[in-house]
Amino acid sequence: MRRLGYKPVLTRRMGPFGNFAISFSVISVLSGCMTLYGFGLTTGGPAVMMWGWIVVGFMVMFIGAGLAEVTSAYPTSGALYFMADQLGGRRWGWYTGWLNLLGLLGAIAGIDYGAALFTGAFLNLQWGFDPTPGSLMVIYLIILCLHGTLNLFGVRLVSILTSISVWWHLAGVVLIVGVLWLVPSHHQSASFVFGEFVNNTGWSSSVYVVLIGLLLAQYTFSGYDASAHLSEETTQAQTSAARGIVRAIGWSWVAGFVLLMGLTFAIQDYAGTLESATNVPPAQIFLDALGVGGAKALLLVVIVAQLFCGNAEVAATSRMVFAFSRDGALPGSRLWRRVSRRNGTPTRAVLLTVVVAAVLVLPSLYSATAYAAVTSINVIGITPAYAIPIFLRLRARDRFRPGPWNLGRWGVPIGVVAVVWVAFVTVLFCLPQSHPVSLENFNYAPVALVVVLVLASVWWVVAGRRKYEIPLAQTSDPEMAKYEQEIV
Repeated sequence: MRRLGYKPVLTRRMGPFGNFAISFSVISVLSGCMTLYGFGLTTGGPAVMMWGWIVVGFMVMFIGAGLAEVTSAYPTSGALYFMADQLGGRRWGWYTGWLNLLGLLGAIAGIDYGAALFTGAFLNLQWGFDPTPGSLMVIYLIILCLHGTLNLFGVRLVSILTSISVWWHLAGVVLIVGVLWLVPSHHQSASFVFGEFVNNTGWSSSVYVVLIGLLLAQYTFSGYDASAHLSEETTQAQTSAARGIVRAIGWSWVAGFVLLMGLTFAIQDYAGTLESATNVPPAQIFLDALGVGGAKALLLVVIVAQLFCGNAEVAATSRMVFAFSRDGALPGSRLWRRVSRRNGTPTRAVLLTVVVAAVLVLPSLYSATAYAAVTSINVIGITPAYAIPIFLRLRARDRFRPGPWNLGRWGVPIGVVAVVWVAFVTVLFCLPQSHPVSLENFNYAPVALVVVLVLASVWWVVAGRRKYEIPLAQTSDPEMAKYEQEIV
């Protein structure tokens, strides 16, 4: 940290496994795959879900590897925007930071509202609860408060919870797939799981439907920058954070494929699954295949995994808020960059994070498509932010000094593939997802993206160009270096 220009103020209490665990928990196949499973059934069906998962996972490995290499060189809580600033200049860092922040906040909203949907489905099965928009909002706010409270206790608790989360997710996938394979007497055929194409979008072009159907996988494969955002609280961050990114993507790729396959083989009634009274298609699959008791048990497994996921995302986002405020980029930066003397945690950044995430989901009270818009905001906000540091690393080949974890001569070709893929999906997810387009089903994600970029430009003119500043790197201090490696 001293070498990169910052005085360490966060406490290093997270080990390499904990750093991997936070990205794995944020990706959370039991959150992303489950929450958007109904979208997948409508937009391309089983074939697009399965093959799309394979293709998107493969391409995301390129992004993750490219990002990991730059993370190894610049392991700070600011992560993406700090990398962009160092490799491209202040304006690159400024806009990357705002995109990253938009994506992270959208991710919290998407994850925790998804957890609220599944909680509503469980309560429906248990007590006949009616999951109305208002009641779901109450559940969502309770979950946000829980995550905010847990994050106020410090990074040690976050590290413990995310480490538990890894094993919960892996065991949960094995349990769900195993039960769905052993208990039901009827399963779909392999030709159905890998070859059935369904188009309920209203669009006539099958190619178009296949492309927008990739949202399920691309949305799930996001949030792995969490390892970079927690790097200032991780021991041996130059290697631990980089490895955490790549390993989280790899394990999620495998676990997600197994989960989607197990769910799709177990579908008993396709139309009934889509029109489920629970409003959660996977819950209907559990119900049809296992009965009420089994469905409730598996729903609890999924809900706990989603709670782990949301908690990890709040931790990552709060570190982004802290770092961006530390560099003077946010309104009221002096307030949000304060760190608790008791546990070395940016507590006020945590509080701001959960409040903004709460506001993001308010439109769901009035629009049934608001949740889909939130997930799209996450994708088109955070995915370009991943590519910018990689693009700038390619542009600054001679100036870029790789860290101990690097791709060697493969860095340039891997980076090129990553940037091209990100450009493709960014355009793709700005497109309308249903036809005919109306106010009810309009894809508001590009509007949100434009609004954020405009506001970022205005704030740059008003205050950013004067207040936003990344410190210059300083010479290393033996005493500070010793402190940085300390595990408290």
